[in-house]
Amino acid sequence: MATASEKVRTNVYLDAEIKRQAQEIFKRYGMGLSDAFNIFLAQAVMQRGIPFDVKIPNQETVQTIKDARASKNMSHVSIEELKKEAGA
Repeated sequence: MATASEKVRTNVYLDAEIKRQAQEIFKRYGMGLSDAFNIFLAQAVMQRGIPFDVKIPNQETVQTIKDARASKNMSHVSIEELKKEAGA
């Protein structure tokens, strides 16, 4: 097993857009993609499986995701409107 200081190179194929979005998020934490992958792999080893629930969305959720990506059935709501509806 590799020690904490021993590193190996590997190649993975990623969705380009998801990779870009993930890198933006990780950057906010001061992490690179390698850091994030190492965290994921360490958690997978510790939990002896995928470290989060993997679920198949139902058809309604799938359609809602498709609509949102296509900007269908969307309306602009301001923060003030949300606060008002929440009673804040």
